[in-house]
Amino acid sequence: MTYKNFTIETDADGIALVTWDMPEKSMNVFTVEVMDEIERIIDQTVSDDGVKGVVFTSGKSTFSGGADLTMIKGMFETIASERASDPEGAMQKIFEAVGRMTWLWRKIETNGKPWVSAINGTCMGGAFELSLACHGRVASNAKSVKIALPEVKVGIFPGAGGTQRVARLANAQDALQMMTTGSSLTAARAKAMNLVHQVVEPGELINAAKQMIKDGLKPVAPWDEKGFKVPGGGIWTPAAAQLWPAASAILRRETAGNYPAALAILKSVYEGLQVPFETGLKIEQRYFTQILQTTEAFSMIRSLFVSMQELGKGARRPAGVAKSEFKKIGVVGAGFMGASIGYVTAAAGIPVVLNDRDMEAAGKGKAVCEGLVAGAVGKGKMSKDDGDKLLALITPSADYATLADADLVIEAVFEDRDVKKAVIEKVEAVLPEGAIFASNTSTLPITGLAENSKRPVDFIGIHFFSPVEKMMLTEVILGKETGDKALAVALDYVAAIRKTPIVVNDTRGFFVNRCVFRYINEAYDMLAEGVPPVMIENAAKFAGMPVGPLSLNDEVAVDLSQKIMKASIADLGEASVKPEHMALINKMVDDLDRRGRKNGKGFYDYPAKPAKKHIWPGLKDLYPQQKPDDVDVKTLQDRFLATIALEAARTVEEGIVTDPREADVGSILGFGFAPYTGGALSYIDGMGVKAFVDLCEKLAASYGDHFQPTPLLKDMAAKGDTFYGRFDPYGTAAKAA
Repeated sequence: MTYKNFTIETDADGIALVTWDMPEKSMNVFTVEVMDEIERIIDQTVSDDGVKGVVFTSGKSTFSGGADLTMIKGMFETIASERASDPEGAMQKIFEAVGRMTWLWRKIETNGKPWVSAINGTCMGGAFELSLACHGRVASNAKSVKIALPEVKVGIFPGAGGTQRVARLANAQDALQMMTTGSSLTAARAKAMNLVHQVVEPGELINAAKQMIKDGLKPVAPWDEKGFKVPGGGIWTPAAAQLWPAASAILRRETAGNYPAALAILKSVYEGLQVPFETGLKIEQRYFTQILQTTEAFSMIRSLFVSMQELGKGARRPAGVAKSEFKKIGVVGAGFMGASIGYVTAAAGIPVVLNDRDMEAAGKGKAVCEGLVAGAVGKGKMSKDDGDKLLALITPSADYATLADADLVIEAVFEDRDVKKAVIEKVEAVLPEGAIFASNTSTLPITGLAENSKRPVDFIGIHFFSPVEKMMLTEVILGKETGDKALAVALDYVAAIRKTPIVVNDTRGFFVNRCVFRYINEAYDMLAEGVPPVMIENAAKFAGMPVGPLSLNDEVAVDLSQKIMKASIADLGEASVKPEHMALINKMVDDLDRRGRKNGKGFYDYPAKPAKKHIWPGLKDLYPQQKPDDVDVKTLQDRFLATIALEAARTVEEGIVTDPREADVGSILGFGFAPYTGGALSYIDGMGVKAFVDLCEKLAASYGDHFQPTPLLKDMAAKGDTFYGRFDPYGTAAKAA
C-alpha cells in the first residue's frame, strides 16, 4: 500500500519504520488527508502478521508543528455551517468532529502492537499528543528539539488527549505548568517529567526506537493496566488539597479570567483524573468543543495562528517582483537601535556594514552586538562558534563608500529631520541604482523624509521595535511614491530576519505608536481625575495588557513623550495635545527630572537590585485622589481597550491600515494589546460593532469626546458589518460575485 505523505519500510525484525515526509512542505502538518492516511497505516500494520511493532518518525529536520492552516480554518467553517444548518444538533456534530484526532490517537494506543515515536526537532501540539499515545518515546538530544503543547497561546488547549496523558505521566504541578503556559521543553526536561523514555544522539534515534521494541516494549499504556496510580497519588491526597486551590488562584492572577482555554485545562485535568481514562478523554473532548466555540478561541486562532503565518509568508508582497537575495545590508547609525538591527541582520546570515560618524561610534555599535552574542552564548542559546560567525558578518565603518554595493540601507539615526536629511543625501551619493533606502523612524512621516531623496520610489520605512532582537513585529511604511520593488525588498528583508511585518500607509506615528500613545494618554487622563496610580496599572493588566501604561511610558522614556508632544504642537497646533497632559509631562521631565527607567526614576522608582521597581509614591500627590471604592475598575478596563480600538478603527477609516489582519497582529505583537481579544479590530468585531459603538458613546458622555465613535463605526453598526466582512482580506465577497 502506498501513501502520499508517508513511507513504510519493514526490516528483518518485523519493525515497520513509518516516515512522515509531506511533499512540497517544509514542515509536516496535520491535514484531513494525513489523518486518513495514519488511520490506514494503523489498520495495515495491525493486519500484517509480519509487523511486530512500529517506529513513527519524521523525514524532515523537524517532527511536526501541529495542525495545518486549512485544517484550522476548516474547524471554524464546520462550526459555522453546523450552527446555521442544524442549530439543535450542532453541538453534537461539533463534538464528534473535534474528537477525530482524540480517538485516532486512542486507536494507536490500543492497536495491540507497540508503537514508538522517534522525535527529532520541533514536536508540538497534536504531534506530541500522537507521540504520547505511542507506547514508547525517544527524543534526539539536539538543541533543535522543542517539545510543547502550546495550544493555549492561540486560545484553545491540548484537546487530543494531551490533558489526560500528560497528567498521568508527569506530576500534576508540572503538567499544569506546561499546558497552561504552552512553554517548550528540551528533550532532557521532557525525560525528567517522564514524558519521554530515552534521549539519544541524533544518529542513534531510529536504532534506539527499534531497540525498545526488540526489548519487549508492551503495547499497553500505563493507565490501561490494572493497578495504575497517578503520579503523586491523584486528586484525593493532602498534596492535591494544597495544589488545586493554589493552581486556580495562580491562574486567576496570571490571566485575570480572560483565557477560557487555560481554565478548561484545569477542569479537564481535575475531572479527568477522577475517572477512567476513556471517560477522561470524553471530558476533555466536551471542554474542547465548548472552547472551540468561544469568541476568544476564534479570534486568537485567526490572528495569532492564521494571520501571523499569512503575513509572515508575504500576504502583502506585490506580485511579479523577483525575490531579493541580500549580499550586503547597510545600517547607518550604530547606536543601540542601529546596532541591534545589525545584529538581527547578521543572525540571518547576511553581511552588514554598521556605519556611524566615526570609527569610535561604529565600534561601540559592534560592541553592542558582541554583548548580545555573549548573552546568547551564556544562556546556551548560541554556540561560541556560531557567535563568532555572526560577529564576523558585522563590519563597523565610518566611510559611506562601504555602502556602495549594498542591496538595502537602513537609516537608524537620531529622530531629527535635519540629521536624517543629511544621512539620506550622503547615502544616496554612493548607493547603486535600484538599491533601496529605508528609514527606521518611529514617528516622522515617510513621505516628508522622502522629499530629501532623489528617488522616492525606492524610499520606504521599516520601523523596528525595541529590543529588536526580541520584538517580533516590524512596521513597513509606504510613502506616497514608494514603489512595488521597495515594498517587496522590505518584506523580503523582514522575512529573512524572521520577523512578522505589517504594511501601513504613511501618517504621523504610523499604526502602533498611534495606538500606544492613546493607551498612555488615557492613563494621563485617569491620573488627572485622581484615580490612584496603582489602580490604573492593575486595571490595565486586568484588561489583558502585559504592562500598565505608566510602566510602558517609563520604558519608552517620559522625555520622549515630551518630544513627541512638542513636535505635534509645532506641526499640528496647540489643540493636538491636551494642556493637562503637556503640563504633567513637563513637570515630570523639566521640574522633577523623572525621565523613566533610563535614569532610574519616572512614574516608577527603580531601586538597586534585588529590590523591585514600584510606583513613585509622590505621583499620588500631584492630583487630589479619589477613594478606591469610588472607582469602577471595569470602567477603567473598558476605557483602555476602547481608546486603543477606536484609534485602530480611525487608522482604517483614514486608509492607513487596509488589512484588518495587520491591525490585529500589529496591536498584539507591537504592544501586547489584550491577546485574548485577537487584536484591536477583533475586539470590536468580537463584541459586535453596534455594542462597541454603544460603549463608546457611553464613555464619551463621561470621559470626553475622544471616545466618540467615528462615522465609519456608526455606518458599520447600522449595517451590521464587521471589519473582516467589510475589509475582507481574502476578497471572499468579490470572488463570490
